[in-house]
Amino acid sequence: MGINTERDIEANLQIGPTDQGMVRLFILADGTEIPMDFSPDEADEIAEEIRLAAQGARKLKA
Repeated sequence: MGINTERDIEANLQIGPTDQGMVRLFILADGTEIPMDFSPDEADEIAEEIRLAAQGARKLKA
């Protein structure tokens, strides 16, 4: 399974700061919980990657 493989899975994504000063991405899908913690700097890098991916997707739709 890769980036371009579509799946019909419903998931819940929550994003927020932890009490330890980390940024947590919390994914819940089919009863499986996946907490992923990142430093603020790592979270900034991930946010930039998401922004660039959104730009690329917009170009493909045009």
